Amino acid sequence: MSVLSDRINNLAESATIKMAKMGRELAAQGVDVISLSFGEPDFHTPEHVKEAAKKAMDDNFTYYTPVAGYPDLRKAISKKLKDENNLDYDPSQIVVSTGAKQAIANAVLCLVNPGEEVIIPTPYWVSYSEVVKLAEGKSVFIDTTVETNFKITPQQLEAAITPKSKLFMFSSPCNPTGSVYSKAELEGLAKVFEKHPDIYILSDEIYEHINFIGGHESIAQFDSIKDRVVIINGFSKAYAMTGWRIGYTASNKDIAAACDKMQGQITSGTCSITQRAGTAAYEGGLESVLKMREQFQKRRDIVYKLLSEVEGLKVNLPEGAFYFFPNVTEFFGKSYNGRTINNSDDLSLYLLQEGHVATVGGDSFGDPKSIRLSYAAAEDKLVEAMRRIKEALGKLQ
Repeated sequence: MSVLSDRINNLAESATIKMAKMGRELAAQGVDVISLSFGEPDFHTPEHVKEAAKKAMDDNFTYYTPVAGYPDLRKAISKKLKDENNLDYDPSQIVVSTGAKQAIANAVLCLVNPGEEVIIPTPYWVSYSEVVKLAEGKSVFIDTTVETNFKITPQQLEAAITPKSKLFMFSSPCNPTGSVYSKAELEGLAKVFEKHPDIYILSDEIYEHINFIGGHESIAQFDSIKDRVVIINGFSKAYAMTGWRIGYTASNKDIAAACDKMQGQITSGTCSITQRAGTAAYEGGLESVLKMREQFQKRRDIVYKLLSEVEGLKVNLPEGAFYFFPNVTEFFGKSYNGRTINNSDDLSLYLLQEGHVATVGGDSFGDPKSIRLSYAAAEDKLVEAMRRIKEALGKLQ
C-alpha cells in the first residue's frame, strides 16, 4: 500500500518543468544546452515595477494582505479590463492569486464536481487536465491539427457537449501553439454556449499582449455569456514578472467569492511586495510591453523561416504567445546511433541529448504528434538552436 494518496500518485509531473530540470542537469555537467522548454520571457522586469517593489518594502508593506488582493490593485485591474478590453468588472469581481496557475486551480476547484466533464481543445497547457483530475472531473478533448491552426469550430464544440458538461477551458493566444481566436471565431463559440446555459467558460488570456494580429479579443465581450466566463490573466508574460507570482480571475461575484474562500484555505493573500509591483505595472502603461512584443515578433519571424527549412517538420505561423508547435510525425520510426524515435517525447529527449536543445514533447499538451519550443530567448541563441535541431534531425534515418 502506498503511503501517498491516490490524488498525488495519479497526478502527472509538469512536463515543462521536467524538461527544464533535465536541461539544467545536463548543463551542470558542462554541456552547452540551449533551453527552449520554458515559457519565460528573457527580458527583465521593467524598472518602474521594481522601484515600486523597493518602495513597498521601505513603506513597510510587509504584513498579511487581503485574500483577494489589495483594494487599489483590484481597482487597477478593473480599470485595465475596462480601458484595454472594454469589459466592465467591479473590483469585487477580481481575485488576485499567486500566479495565473493558482487562479486556474481556484476556478476549476470551485466549479467542477466529481464526474462532471470539462471540455478542453487540444493542444492545451499541461496543467489544465491535471487540475481537472484534482477536482475529480473528467476531461473531454477536442482534437485540432496544424492544418487548422489548432483552432476548434462551433460544430466540434457542439459535438463534445453532453448533459455532464460543466466547463470549457481554453487559451487565446494559446500555449502551446500560439494560435489566436478572432472575434468572429469567438462569436461562433459563444453562440453554442448560448444554447447551453449550464456550461461555464474559463478563458486563459495570460498572453493577451503577445499578439501579432491586432487587438486582443476576449470571449467575455459577448453579453449573452459574460456572466459565465472566468477570465484568467496575470503579469508574468506581458511584464516579464514570472518570478513575482501574481495572476488573477475576473468573474461573476459568486465565483469570485468562491475563489476568495478557496484561496483563503490554501495560500491566503498574494505577497504584499508583489501586489505593489503589480499595481505599478498596470498604472505605468504599456510602453515596455509593446517593446517586448516587437522583439517577440521579430524572433518569431526568424524562427519560422529557419524551422520552415527543416525537412520533415510541419509548421504553421503562430499569431501570438512565444511558441512553435511543429508536427514531427515524419521522424517517428527513424533511428540514429541505435536509438529509435517512437513518439514526440522520444524526439524531445533526442534533441536534448544529441542536439543539446531543450524542447517539450507534445504528449503532455494533449498532442503526441508535435513538440513545443519557446522562442523567448536571444536571437543568437535561437539561430544556433535551430541549426542544432536541423542537424540532429538530419541524422535520423
